[in-house]
Amino acid sequence: MADNEQKALQLMAEAEKKLGSTKTFLGSLFGGSSKVDDAVECYQRAANLFKMAKKWGNAGNAFCEAANLHAKAGSKHDAATNYVDAANCYKKTDANEAASCLLKAIEIYTDMGRFTMAAKHHQSIAEMYESEAMDLERSVHHYEQAADYFKGEESISSANKCLLKVAQYAAQLKNYKKAIQIYEQVAMASLESPLLKYSAKEYFFRAALCNLCVDSLNAQHAIERYNEQYPAFQDSREYKLIKTLIDLLEEQNVEGFTDTVKEYDSISRLDQWYTTILLRIKKQINENPDLR
Repeated sequence: MADNEQKALQLMAEAEKKLGSTKTFLGSLFGGSSKVDDAVECYQRAANLFKMAKKWGNAGNAFCEAANLHAKAGSKHDAATNYVDAANCYKKTDANEAASCLLKAIEIYTDMGRFTMAAKHHQSIAEMYESEAMDLERSVHHYEQAADYFKGEESISSANKCLLKVAQYAAQLKNYKKAIQIYEQVAMASLESPLLKYSAKEYFFRAALCNLCVDSLNAQHAIERYNEQYPAFQDSREYKLIKTLIDLLEEQNVEGFTDTVKEYDSISRLDQWYTTILLRIKKQINENPDLR
């Protein structure tokens, strides 16, 4: 591993030397372009050796040097590819550096009109902030950007996948209005597809829970609308749970609320998102003991 790192450092020095010689008057007249190409090759070879040595930051730096040279030469596709390669290395150590490189690639791809590529890289940034940096607000921002680009390219399924992430985290960040709007939008879009219409139940359920976080009257009006839009919803366990929870909230029945949720969970396992939202709804009973 140390041997690979040493070879990589030698290649970096060689690239710098080649670039230095192009800055002279004679260098610019004789073979300046070929020396830049040679420098790019040195940086790329160095980057791969750094990867083998697991020196991820150095590998990212080397790919960035290659990308910058491609960009100056007007080789947009090669520049974007190297920025993405740099980002994949930086991901191992620094999410912010990785995001910075992907944003440079996105700028190039949008300039080239390759919006699907731009969308995929916005999605990659969102996933990094979601899992590695734990920055949900930035994650939401990039999922929204990705969804916009996917929509523009008529990749509706990919756009909806990103939008559902936005809704999930918007609810966690207590932006219930945004979450409700997206869940309802995706639910209605699902109803238009024979393959997806059965998933509408889940999105209406999530929207109803978000409404319940606002207040029980909101939730009551919401599920009445959902029944009109999707009559099968009122026969579902999800609808019956929401109806029961509305009644229990109005009765201020903490024990009944807990038992009802436990019973539902024993049949349909609730994930962390549902658990968080339901605990917030339950908390309303303790915070408003006089409301009946």
